[in-house]
Amino acid sequence: MLKKIEIDTQKIDLIVVATTSTTKLMPGISYLLQKELQIEHCICFDILAGCSGYINAFDIARDYLALGKASHALVVGCDVLSSFTNPQDMATAIILSDGAGATLLGTTQENKQYQSKIVCNGAKGDILVCQAEEKIKMDGKAIYKYAVTETVKCIEGLLQEADEKLENIKYIVPHQSNIKIIRAIASRLNVEENKLYTNIQTKGNTFCASIPIVLEEMFAKNLLQPKDKIILLGYGGGLNTGSILLEI
Repeated sequence: MLKKIEIDTQKIDLIVVATTSTTKLMPGISYLLQKELQIEHCICFDILAGCSGYINAFDIARDYLALGKASHALVVGCDVLSSFTNPQDMATAIILSDGAGATLLGTTQENKQYQSKIVCNGAKGDILVCQAEEKIKMDGKAIYKYAVTETVKCIEGLLQEADEKLENIKYIVPHQSNIKIIRAIASRLNVEENKLYTNIQTKGNTFCASIPIVLEEMFAKNLLQPKDKIILLGYGGGLNTGSILLEI
């Protein structure tokens, strides 16, 4: 069983927030968190990278730690999608929800495996859009096709670059887009559906918050133990597809 670690918030020297639903340009959410946590010295910034933003934020924070530019990073995914959802649009209203999740990253003397792969395709970004003060619009069929093909390519490329085998991965932790997409990804990867952890049935699709919410739930259930290898899988608006292989 993993032990819970308490940390002095003053040791947090980096806050990266991924969101798609901010309505305030300045100050960013990361600065508001710094203020709320009463952290005196801290690097703060928000990123807009679509539904896969948490993956980007996690990877950026990890690079800061690896380069010695920070010692403890708070990576946050948060979205208030109810403000951007048309209740008459059944393609979005029945699945999108509000949520927030956070992950605290720190340095270690252990040689933990880590590999990331992020692929963007702005040319096809118009299949999922949201203008300021407007509602989310998406092309469901196009998103499904994108999600079940590009995610698999991304994972296969990640494994190849990491010189790792899928059978050594305990769990794939996907963005909670919808259950049909997640099942299709499992099928194309030729793995059991339960290898891709899901909680969309109870939490809905919270965009940037979905992966950190899942991770918290998995740790609470003691599903993840030291030395387990997992893949975090993000995909969505941008288009932005990202995967991270990491050792717990």
